Amino acid sequence: MSKPTDGIEAVFFETHNWGRAARFFQSLGYELEFDTGHNSGQLRNGESGPYVFVAEIPEDREPGVRLVLTTEDEASFRPGPDVELVTPFEDTHYGTREAVVRDPDGRLWTVQARKPA
Repeated sequence: MSKPTDGIEAVFFETHNWGRAARFFQSLGYELEFDTGHNSGQLRNGESGPYVFVAEIPEDREPGVRLVLTTEDEASFRPGPDVELVTPFEDTHYGTREAVVRDPDGRLWTVQARKPA
């Protein structure tokens, strides 16, 4: 029996200062995997486990945090009745497809699937 998700893929953080946030995570043992060149980048602590993606946002926005769950492919994503689908799977500019779901307390979760070949 397939599962709707395979676990946490990433933690997506928004910040007002990309450089300061990257140094914070590096001080906690994370290594910079890549810098996008536009005030964001990806860090990882070790070979396995979720990566951290940090993106700078304008000062007038409140920084947020979102957990990104992964699924084998969007066809296998069949959540139960307690999951509200907010946004169906859509292509991203970074090569995946993502949907957004809401939990019973109103938090938003991103579900990421690989693009079909």
